[in-house]
Amino acid sequence: MALTKERTLEPMPHPIESQLELSIVMPCLNEAETIAACVNKALGFLERERIAGEIVVADNGSNDGSRNIARQLGARIVDVPTRGYGAALMAGISAARGRFVIMGDADDSYDFNALMPFLRNLRDGADLVMGNRFKGRIERGAMPPLHRYLGNSVLSFIGRMFFNIDLGDFHCGLRGFSREAILRLKLRTSGMEFASEMVVRAALAGLKLAEVPTTLSKDGRSRQPHLRTWRDGWRHLRFLLLFSPRWLFLYPGLAMILIGTVMSAILLFGPIKVGGFGLDIRAMLVACASCIVGVQSVCFAIIARSYATARQLLPPSPRYYRLLEYFTLEYAVVMGSCLFLLGLAGLIGAVTAWGKGGFGDLDYSQLLRLVTISVTAIGIGVQLILCGFLAGLLAIDYSD
Repeated sequence: MALTKERTLEPMPHPIESQLELSIVMPCLNEAETIAACVNKALGFLERERIAGEIVVADNGSNDGSRNIARQLGARIVDVPTRGYGAALMAGISAARGRFVIMGDADDSYDFNALMPFLRNLRDGADLVMGNRFKGRIERGAMPPLHRYLGNSVLSFIGRMFFNIDLGDFHCGLRGFSREAILRLKLRTSGMEFASEMVVRAALAGLKLAEVPTTLSKDGRSRQPHLRTWRDGWRHLRFLLLFSPRWLFLYPGLAMILIGTVMSAILLFGPIKVGGFGLDIRAMLVACASCIVGVQSVCFAIIARSYATARQLLPPSPRYYRLLEYFTLEYAVVMGSCLFLLGLAGLIGAVTAWGKGGFGDLDYSQLLRLVTISVTAIGIGVQLILCGFLAGLLAIDYSD
């Protein structure tokens, strides 16, 4: 491949001695067709705007000569043996010498000549500046319709709803940030979900976010992209769910408890008709099962939030701590034991009534309802006791 005129950057001192203003980081895996264009555009931007900066190519194991092309053009190469988009970017960010970092894909889909809006926002105090392709321009053929109208749009909507983040494009590959602020987050994901993690963790940490319109062009590669639609889409969704115990556990659990309790209370006194449908003991069994699963889900929400806070994955929440004041091991054991004993008493009463009839056919209209409610109370009581002990175990602090 013919290269453009070679340009080199002056040797950079150690960051402790002198820090650059900007590092442009590009993750790279076999991008020989496009890496030269990306590096040259980034170098041209630095020279034109008279910015003290560098180009960092985080190479993820290329075997097509990408690294040599980038090095000859003046980029600094960082070898990243751990495969993955997130792993490559974190290695590049960690090795960067700039106060600010702008990251962008090395497939020539983003214009590295047009980085000034990102840097301007960073200079004005923003900690993370996101590109927004939907407010900017998406060229014809640059983004598959499935990604444009379903994947990116739906996942960004979920991210805004779960975390109350006012950003329109969670997955734009062109973004700028304060290197120090992002390193403090200790981002952990190694795959494509890194894009979501950076946004979510930055917002949860209270960092100042900004957004600029961005153009997405059709990439210059002849091969298929590294992105896998369903696999990577699931990884993004999984991350959003795991970092939001409220939406994963709490809200569904409360809904199931509410619906199950109302339905059980109505059906306790006998069958009902709704339109042309009749609801009886089978519907009551489903309602009671909904209560059991709902209680389990709420317990999971409390435990998951406690664990995530202890591991510094989520920031402390005053409302959560007020909830924990009530959900102690002792409280859970007392409440669980009371429900268990009430359920056991109801079950014994049902068996006694059954025995009075010679253990023949059950009184379908009354005894089976009492048995159902009693077994439900026993199940919920046992759940509360076990979850209380699990929460107590996780609350033990052995740190120095």
